[in-house]
This record gives sequence, C-alpha cells and structure tokens, in this order.
Amino acid sequence: MNALRSWLSQLNRPEVTEFAVATGRMPSVKVSGAFQAVDPGALSTEDILMLLSALGGGRHVEALGAKPSQWHIRIEGIGAISVVAARQGDLVHARMTRMQSSAASGTAAAAAPPARPSQQFSMREHLAPEEGQRPPPREADAKRTSSSEVAVDLRSPPPPAEPRVSRPSVARFEARADEAPAAERAAPAARPSSPSPEPRPAARTAAGGRARPSSAEVPSTALDGLLAMARDQGASDLHLVAGRPPLLRVAGELMPHGEPLDPAAVESLLLPRVPARLSPVLDAEGSCDFALELGALGRFRVNISRHRQGYKGSFRLIARSIPTLASLGLPDAIGLATRHHQGLIVITGPTGHGKTTTLTAIIDILNRETSHHIITVEDPVEFVHARGKAMISQREVGTHTRSFENALKASLREDPDVIVVGELRDTATVRMALAASETGHLVLGTMNTPSAAKTIDRLIDLFPPGDQQQVRVTLAGGLRLIVSQRLLPSEGGNRMVAAAEVLPGSVPLWNLIRDSKTFQIPSLQQRGKGLGIIRLDDSLAELVRAGKTTLEAALKVAEAPEELEAVLAGRRQPMLTPDRRPPAPPPDASRSAPIEAGKGLFERAGALFGKKGA
Repeated sequence: MNALRSWLSQLNRPEVTEFAVATGRMPSVKVSGAFQAVDPGALSTEDILMLLSALGGGRHVEALGAKPSQWHIRIEGIGAISVVAARQGDLVHARMTRMQSSAASGTAAAAAPPARPSQQFSMREHLAPEEGQRPPPREADAKRTSSSEVAVDLRSPPPPAEPRVSRPSVARFEARADEAPAAERAAPAARPSSPSPEPRPAARTAAGGRARPSSAEVPSTALDGLLAMARDQGASDLHLVAGRPPLLRVAGELMPHGEPLDPAAVESLLLPRVPARLSPVLDAEGSCDFALELGALGRFRVNISRHRQGYKGSFRLIARSIPTLASLGLPDAIGLATRHHQGLIVITGPTGHGKTTTLTAIIDILNRETSHHIITVEDPVEFVHARGKAMISQREVGTHTRSFENALKASLREDPDVIVVGELRDTATVRMALAASETGHLVLGTMNTPSAAKTIDRLIDLFPPGDQQQVRVTLAGGLRLIVSQRLLPSEGGNRMVAAAEVLPGSVPLWNLIRDSKTFQIPSLQQRGKGLGIIRLDDSLAELVRAGKTTLEAALKVAEAPEELEAVLAGRRQPMLTPDRRPPAPPPDASRSAPIEAGKGLFERAGALFGKKGA
C-alpha cells in the first residue's frame, strides 16, 4: 500500500499525464509523451492484479480479458482517477489517468450518455512505450456508464474528517452512488443525513427471511481492500466485529486498525458475501462457514455469525501456494507416513495452530509422487490442489455432500486409495474413518486435541464402553502416525514457527493401546527416539537453540516447562516428571530368590558356552 500510494502521488505533478504498469516492466509515468520509470523493480502479473484489486477492481480482475475494463476511483489527496486494464494470456497492462474535476462530477450526473466507440488499448502500447501514444482519455472515460466510482484514502493515518466509523486506517472505502447529483458529491458534508436504519438482525422480509443488503449498498471493494491490507500486513486472520475496529491477527496477536465499525457497516460488508444456500442456515443457526475466492487476493475461509451487538466476520487467509513440510519447518519424517498403503494418520493440535496446512503439505506429497486416487472431504475446501500425478477429488460438505459421514460412506465405492477427512469431529465420522483404514485405504484427518497421547484417548472415548476394546484393536493394527503441533511467535515476533510432536506407529505403541495402558505413552516417548518419536519439548528445545523462538514462548506451550528449562540451562534432564511416572509395583520378597537363582544359572551357562567357543 505504501508503494502504491507513492506511485499514484506522481499524478499530482502537473507534467505527468499517466501512470502505467505492465507485466515484466517497471511502473512508469508518462511525461511529455515519454515514459519514465518510478521504481526499479519489474512487476509480475500477480503484483498488477493485486494493485488493481486494491484500486477497486476486485470484481473486474476475474473477468479481465483482451477487451479493456474501466472503472473510476477517487483517492483523497490526489482526486478522481480513471483506471483502464486489459489482459492477454499471462500479460496484464493497466494505466491510471487523472480526471478533470468537471468530468468526475459529471459521471453520476449524466443519466444516459451517448454511446462511445470501444477504446483502443493495445498490448504494444505499454510493452513498447517508446512508440507514440495517443493522449489519455479524460472526458469520454468519465462518462462511461459501466464504470463504478469508489472513494479510497491511501494515506496513513487518515485525517479526522466527517464522523464516519466504518473506515480502517490503511485503506478507507466509501460508496459513491452514480445517481447522486453532482452538487452533492462535490460537497459531501452538505448532504442531508439519511435516517438511521433499523438494526438489520431485526429486519425481516415479507417472506419471513432476513433482509439481506445487496452488494450495491456497500461496494465489494471495501471488503476487498481490508483483505488486501491483511495480506500486506502478513496477518493470518481478519476479524470484522460490530463496535470494534478491524482486527488483524499478526504473529498470534490481535492488532486493531482504524476506527470502530458500526453494526450497519459490518452487516453491509458481510451479508452480500454469504452464499444463497447458506442464508437460511445463518438465519436459523446464527452462523455459517464457507470459502471465498477473490481472484488475485486469493482464497479465504470465512465464518459469519451473529452476536449481541450485530454481526461478526472471521476471515482466515489461505496461502496462495501449497506449502511443503520444509517450508513449514516440520521434520521430513512426517512425509514417510505417506508410503503406507493403509492405516490412519491424524494431525492434531489446538484450533488455529496449522493443522490444515500440515495436512495439505502431506496431501501434496501424495499428489506429486504417487498415482493414487485421493478423495478429500472438507468443510469448507481451503487449499485447492492442482492436477498432479495423482487423481484428486475435493468435496465440500454442504455443497457436494450432506455430511462427513455420508461422504465417507460413498467414498468407499469410488475406488479410492487415500481418503482425507477435514475433521474427525464425531463418533459416526471416526467410526467410518476407522472402517476405511481397515479395508485397504490410507485415511488422513485432523482433531482438536492437545497431545498425541490425548488423541488416542479421545479416539477411544468417543465410543461407548462396549465398543472401546474393538476400537483399541483397530488402532493397535492401523495407527500409522500422529502429529501434534503448536504455533508460537518467532524470535522477532513477526511470524509464527511450528513445533511438532511426532508419534509414529510401532509395536510398543500398539501393545500399549491394545492393553489399555495409554498412560505409559509418555514413558515410551522418553526412550523412543530410535523409533522415530519426537517429543514436543524436544522440538521446542531445538527451536530455542536455533534462535527461531524465545524461551518464554516455548515455556508457555511446553508439556513440562521445568524440564524444558533445565535442559536449555544445561542442568541434568530428569527421565520422567513425577506427574507422568507410572506407579512402581510393590516389592515381592517371595519372587526375589527364584530371580536371583535364575540369574546365577544363566551366568554359569554363559561361562560354559564362552569356554566352548574359545
């Protein structure tokens, strides 16, 4: 946003007539018929699409083609600007020209402007700027009826203007109705205030449903700008809550940006984005979940709910590219579990600690390296996997199937090799997942549990007591891997790093599960490094030693903080903390004599065989 503000400020220079960007070219301004670069870095297609979305072209970006698209924006401190953009294949080019004041005001005043020929906007015009170009359109562009005009404030922080409460600090967006008289737009402060609308949660349509605002009430660019700001700030989540400023979660901490949003503004931002199929769900249950695809801005997992003061929206920012285990800082041993042809793999951890991202990285390994048939069942679909060596089918609960259970039951007849369950949340889903893992399928899923040992207990406790022994037998033969992870702030506090507890399936683990001795799993983890076991505290210690996080952050999520602090301080590491050490059996004097006698017998036999071998 800072670079964009700097580039557009060049239009304030009287000698500058145009600002242009093109794929593979440096951003430039046109002065006296020639282009001059304003930044030494060439822009990619993705950079230009992000720029256009931030300038109010979010709804134009997806349909961008060879025919130029045009819209108008008003930037405080610069004025009204006409944006024209086109795309040919992977090449995108756009130009921004400053409109005259009379043209800007005449956009909405003209009720039915005469038709104008389509504007010639060629790729050569920007890829070869040394060739002659015709003057930029001003009056004609301003009268185009298909354009939309949005007020955008790119300054930070915004000046104290009229008492509006729905403007964030980095990018402010204000609807500008095309039907408004020109005099009203020239002096917005003089407009008579409209009566305050009634709270939308109480408004009902004649049919009994909730009255949803249309996208014309608040332009889509308002929400697009907030989401672009969240990506620019490196946030993992964006929260829009009535009565609060927009909140960004950066490195695990919520940070307010801008001024509080009133309930009507939040509702106008959120409800137009709710899919039609989920409107009855929102009315009946008070919340709904869905995925939002915004072209260059990427994908978002969205939850919209009602609360005491109005509506609330939570947007989880999904990475544009599929991550790898190495990029996530996770051990490569996790990927070895994909070599099994059947069994159960569970990714666990608290909510918001990257379980879905880790699961996606494992699926990507299967997609790239195997020729399996992979079926995923998610609510909603977050990461979209490209076509790879494997055949992958992604199904969304509510859109492609009624429930996880129904999807799992149907998937068994679709000849799958790998079944991915977005969340093992109830008994029916877990029952179907265990059945699939027993019938020659590799099943992957996530659970909200604090540790690997607790995950096994949770899988068993979901079933009634009469079925629990059968579940133990199933897990004892089919559990392949449990990964329990935590996200904690990095040393600099500007990002998150992952610490992982890895518990692979092994004969000692299966014996403990079968014999209902899961309380001894921590003891197995202490001495099981040879089995590929990684304790959470060992992973935290490695992160602290490598300088990737701080000791204070590691101690907050450690299972045994005193033990971790002792290890990092160089003191002797205790084998087991008292609260996890199993009780020692009472001594039995009657058995001590036979044991000693047997010990002597084996020692004599060993001496005899030693002499014979000599």
